[in-house]
Amino acid sequence: MTDWKSTTLTLGHSPDPDDAFMFYAMAEEKIDLRGYRFQHILQDIQTLNERATRGELHITAVSIHALAYVLEKYAPLPSGASMGDGYGPMFVVNAGAGVPASATLEERREWLRAKKIAIPGKMTSAFLAAQLFLGSDFSCKVVPFDEIFDAVRSGSVEAGLIIHEGQLTYAREGFEKVLDLGETWKARTGLPLPLGGNMIRKDIPPAIRSELSEILHESIAYGLKHRASAVAHSMHHARGMDTPLADEFIGMYVNDYTLDYGDKGRRAITQFLTEGYEAGLIPKPSELEFVA
Repeated sequence: MTDWKSTTLTLGHSPDPDDAFMFYAMAEEKIDLRGYRFQHILQDIQTLNERATRGELHITAVSIHALAYVLEKYAPLPSGASMGDGYGPMFVVNAGAGVPASATLEERREWLRAKKIAIPGKMTSAFLAAQLFLGSDFSCKVVPFDEIFDAVRSGSVEAGLIIHEGQLTYAREGFEKVLDLGETWKARTGLPLPLGGNMIRKDIPPAIRSELSEILHESIAYGLKHRASAVAHSMHHARGMDTPLADEFIGMYVNDYTLDYGDKGRRAITQFLTEGYEAGLIPKPSELEFVA
């Protein structure tokens, strides 16, 4: 029998200010870790998605899109959600190369369908949201998320699907927005767009899963209560953002949904994955069984 308190638990998350904010209290031992030890593994979300399909990490952040592929190995934790409540991944182009401001939603859709678009990975929630909006046959090229601006700027692609801090910095980088997928999703469904969440391996006993879930919840709550110090800790991963901008970005994705999805967040995940399945884009997802 595994002694989980003598095992160093691998904890995967993105090197982003919002994830750093969530795990600040754990990384700096600001809360009681109850005898558990954690190795923080920072990798981009596409890599974490791929590792989750192999069950490599004990606890890991994944794209909600990836849930359909990992539910046999992982159970969703109720804390750690990244939900775009009226905002989310967006299509951008070089300034002056987009559609007129008066263009309708359908005109924007048709315009984008004719372009080659850089995407941050085929298991990202951004890509599934793009497929649900544009259809599955649009032309795309996988580009690391932090190189998409360069790809659009160079002309190797005509548009980019941006995530993370690019949603706040695109204008100052010389780009303009064509469409925000989180905005269109909420207008259509009334729900936030589920982007990422934390998972825990099912081979960990239920009682241990519950205890680890409580630690994660306490870490997020601590960060929200001690915001200034948590933001300061997160600046190591701010990628050129100043403190006010990083704080704004963290506020977008660390909120009440992050403490617990709640009924609305769970409905959003179910609808997102159901629509993906019905469109033939993902396998039929298993029933979501959140850690109690």
